[in-house]
Amino acid sequence: MDDLDRDLIAALQHAPRAPVNVLADVLDTSPSTVKRRMHRLLAERLVRVIGQLAWSAFSDAHPRHVWISTAPGQAQDVARRLAARPEIQLVAITSGRADVYCVAHPPSREHVRDLLTRDIPSVPGVAATQSDLVLRAVTRADSWRLDRLSAEQVAALAPRSDPPPTAARPGPLSDQETRAARLLHADARLNSGDLARALGASQSTAYRLIQSLLERGVVRPRVEVEPALLGMRLEAVLSVSAAAGSIADVGTALARHRSARYVSVVAGASSVIHHGAFRDEDQLADFLSDDLAGIPGVTAVQVSVVLDVLRRYWIHRSGVRLGEPVPLLTPG
Repeated sequence: MDDLDRDLIAALQHAPRAPVNVLADVLDTSPSTVKRRMHRLLAERLVRVIGQLAWSAFSDAHPRHVWISTAPGQAQDVARRLAARPEIQLVAITSGRADVYCVAHPPSREHVRDLLTRDIPSVPGVAATQSDLVLRAVTRADSWRLDRLSAEQVAALAPRSDPPPTAARPGPLSDQETRAARLLHADARLNSGDLARALGASQSTAYRLIQSLLERGVVRPRVEVEPALLGMRLEAVLSVSAAAGSIADVGTALARHRSARYVSVVAGASSVIHHGAFRDEDQLADFLSDDLAGIPGVTAVQVSVVLDVLRRYWIHRSGVRLGEPVPLLTPG
């Protein structure tokens, strides 16, 4: 990848559905160049533009961070088996707090008990598990940005950026809305013509569906790319403990940090989970010794370094290359 590739990814992070000609104007290049670059990045499985879904529209259960200790030599096998389960959004082999870390999205509250006490613990090679309940996401991966564009470029992309959601928790979806959301999950750059053909609906209906799903926050388009491809070669998941009166402030401060890919307030062994991407070990050391230490209310931290990611947001990984998005589980 060269600088133009990275600038294109940065532009897509700000406006994932921006037309090719808009991206070309912002990057001061030709539409044919942008189209060719995008085709190559997609064809080589380096980048996908997917739709991040509001889980509350599909399930009444909150996600769980699950930390797994394995029998000696079994971490890779356990991670592979977990990556085959439809409820598991992210699976990584880690060092630190646990051997395997995953994020589970139960399809309903009725599934939570069996998933956490039977299904995951019974995977061959699992020795022990511990889970944290996500109470509130402070920031998600669709907010993560490469710091490559000028203020003028960001401003030029602003009219093409997705509108802020009009509802904190989107209401129930119709069957047609659910089908449209799942198609946009796999490819968030689908236009109304593409969606109309896939749904067997009129183009005007497809256009209204796209606008409604975006405005309500059911679908949040985002660029999916491995941080290592962009120079962030080290990922870490931090379990941060905070004084009771400081949890919200700690979560907000961590979400503002440039490393933050995902930050959530949780109930469990810690108060806040911070999933960060760092350039190298020195940058992580600076974060731990300077930035984190300067946040009032932090009382303790456990660091789990990511060694390998097998699945992230229901997309299987092979190094920096991305597989096909996995169809999401139907609740109930």
